[in-house]
Amino acid sequence: MSRVTSDPQLSLYRQIARSDWSRLAADMDQPLTEAEVVQIRGIGDRLDVDEIREVYLPLSRLLSIWANAYQRIGTDVSDFLGRSQDIRTPFVVAVAGSVSVGKSTIARLLRELMSRWSTTPRVDLVTTDGFLLPNAELERRGLMTRKGFPESYDRRALVDFLTKVKSGEEVVHAPFYSHVRYDIVPDAQVTVRRPDVVIVEGLNVLQPPPAPHDVAVSDLFDFSIYVDADTDHIERWFVDRFLKLRAGAFANPASYFNVFAGLSDAEAEQTALGFWRDINMPNLVENVLPTKHRATLVLQKGASHAVESVLLRKA
Repeated sequence: MSRVTSDPQLSLYRQIARSDWSRLAADMDQPLTEAEVVQIRGIGDRLDVDEIREVYLPLSRLLSIWANAYQRIGTDVSDFLGRSQDIRTPFVVAVAGSVSVGKSTIARLLRELMSRWSTTPRVDLVTTDGFLLPNAELERRGLMTRKGFPESYDRRALVDFLTKVKSGEEVVHAPFYSHVRYDIVPDAQVTVRRPDVVIVEGLNVLQPPPAPHDVAVSDLFDFSIYVDADTDHIERWFVDRFLKLRAGAFANPASYFNVFAGLSDAEAEQTALGFWRDINMPNLVENVLPTKHRATLVLQKGASHAVESVLLRKA
């Protein structure tokens, strides 16, 4: 199944070819070393200094411009009301998309790049994995095979967290999720201390509210990014990543997925395809992909994991 390119909603966006987008970074220095890029890059992702310079450096600059405008509006409104400057609240950026599409790597990369801009030196990253219900609760509700679907998250806790962030609270805590345990760690947390920017990365962050009177998580974002690719490409990336994890992280005896470490290549590929077709693909089609046009900007990736074009919502 391929992404739909004839959708009339695309008229809401400026479509920018990579060659044109990359020219926006012509006068910008590459701030990251190759060693830093290796640390940021996720398993299976195509990310090198050229990709950063041509795609993500101009994106970080655009986000910096947006964040500066956001802060100026706050100052102008305070002046208009005749009040002293209210507490400066963080600029919140969302990164959404399918599993295996590279959104975690992009979120980590943007955290590093945005922190290099003088006006946004303090950047925190929070993933919505921390707001998944604990495995024990998922099992109690019969939702373990629906992990990652909207109903598997504590949406209210995520809304409360972002509300506190946007209200300017000095210190806000988020739950911590371990990919080794495949579960929430009860005694661990992520701490956010009134940064300049908060990046929120997750599958379902752009979903509309479950009921008309509810607050949507996306209501609390100032800018949102959707990472898009053909679903057949994502399927291949998912399987390839599973095979690499089987030889790496799954080999850890403490890993929840250690049971897959001894599979043959053929067995591992069939297992990964089963997970994709029974869980991740339905979640993508039913819940994640329909939120694409709620994003401010869409990164369209090709088969090699490289970004081929950018869609920017018209002002």
